Amino acid sequence: MLTLSIPILGFTAVSLLAIYKFIIHPTFLSPLSKVPNAHWSSSISPIWILWIRYTNYENRSVHAAHLKHGPVVRLGPNELSVNDLDGLRTVYAGGFEKGQWYSFFDNYGVPCMFSSWYSRPHSARKRMISNIYSKSNLQSSAAFIRQAQVILYDRLLPTIISKSASGTPQGGFDIMNIFNATTMDFITAYLFGLKSGSNFLQNEAQRRHWLSLYHSRKTHTFFPQELPHLTKFLKKLGIYLNPSWVDDANQELEDWCQERCDATSAYLASTANSDTDVGNEPVVMNAILNGIKKEEKSKGPDSVLSTETLRYPELSVACEMIDHLAAGHETAGITLTYLVWHLSRDLPLQDSLRKELLTLNPNMDLSHQASAKKIPNSKELDGLPLLHAIIMETLRLDAAIPGNQPRMTPSPSCTLGPYTIPGGVRVGAQAHSVHRNEAVYPEPEKWDYKRWMNSENGYTEEQNRERDRWFWAFSSGGRMCIGSNFAMLEIKLVIAAIYSNFTTHIVNDDGIEQEDGYTVGPASNQLILRFERVAA
Repeated sequence: MLTLSIPILGFTAVSLLAIYKFIIHPTFLSPLSKVPNAHWSSSISPIWILWIRYTNYENRSVHAAHLKHGPVVRLGPNELSVNDLDGLRTVYAGGFEKGQWYSFFDNYGVPCMFSSWYSRPHSARKRMISNIYSKSNLQSSAAFIRQAQVILYDRLLPTIISKSASGTPQGGFDIMNIFNATTMDFITAYLFGLKSGSNFLQNEAQRRHWLSLYHSRKTHTFFPQELPHLTKFLKKLGIYLNPSWVDDANQELEDWCQERCDATSAYLASTANSDTDVGNEPVVMNAILNGIKKEEKSKGPDSVLSTETLRYPELSVACEMIDHLAAGHETAGITLTYLVWHLSRDLPLQDSLRKELLTLNPNMDLSHQASAKKIPNSKELDGLPLLHAIIMETLRLDAAIPGNQPRMTPSPSCTLGPYTIPGGVRVGAQAHSVHRNEAVYPEPEKWDYKRWMNSENGYTEEQNRERDRWFWAFSSGGRMCIGSNFAMLEIKLVIAAIYSNFTTHIVNDDGIEQEDGYTVGPASNQLILRFERVAA
């Protein structure tokens, strides 16, 4: 009897302990228990938040939870979401570190600036390249100006003219595919120079193959990103949660980038000094190579980068390059697609924009360009209020990265709203919700560019400042998007080139609704437009 009761007592004790640890404590006693639950199961299980991520419904579900429960909600036993300015400042300007979620963005077996968990190695990597992405440097960069001339005048505009002449009976073609090519050519030119960068606008076969590889693998990110330990464990047992071709696609993309890096290194070691075409300057790669040399010389083994970047310099350079070209082409391509979609629904707005663009000196009207192929002054571009408003509203409503950007709470604790949160809790915000604050952006689901026109929106100065404070398309704090100035200038130049010369008309916008996820565009991954030349 006693012998029988011992295992029963043991089982009972273990069961009670499990009930306490996994149900009673997280639900009633944990510091997080005071935070409203996004779902009834959020306090005891991560299954709900994992499921909506797996089924691509996170942004809308979390937004609904914030509308119901307020600016701080609990997504899982050890995860929160914030959606107010105080929360944004605390999490993103308060030194909260990144976590394992970002290791998904490692390539070649090493981290890049974006995937760095901790602020010190991130800062060391950022110092190498922050200057070349600054607005002042871009505005004065002879290399960028030359690259823009080639991409816009020799590739993009001739491609649009050619496709308009040889397209379908309605004259339509997929502009999203063209925009992805344009933005890839822009970012790889700045990374590697025109000589070693892509030419996707003129090489359609290569473009379609590369973009097919890139987008097909994006549907298989859930398991390695959200359940990395389980994914690795099962892989050791021969159980693969993703099809094997995903790894093959990733490898091919890495090989492609490595080829660009090798070609650029060979160029720098041979003919770079005698090359008279400034567009061939590999601005970003040059900066990183010089930064690594400087770090090695000044700090050596004492550097915070000694075990990764300095130990594996070639792999680290390649990792940085593939991260920039992936993020740089995709986000700008998505933004341009939604931007021209909104414009194509409003011909009078196109006319107003064209009138504004033609005030530039020089402007980008082909009928007056002759062989000059001049690029407008970037400061003048920044001074165009309608162009600025249209871009800002598109970035607000159709943010290319609308998804959650997680961080880890510091030890021993921090304060989020009225709650004291222990260290080691995953917490994040999402632009999808930040940009839909009805008190700041009335009718938030409506695309209304006039809300960014200070002379026309009827806002007070404080309302305009509040509108700007809630704008979060590029995140915020020390780890906000380093390429935001590059993206804005590139987008403005592309729009100026197109609408100085064409009107755009929708042929087929089925599936234009934005998907749900971290970095997402139209559900159909296409937008068919017809282009018509503006009479001289």
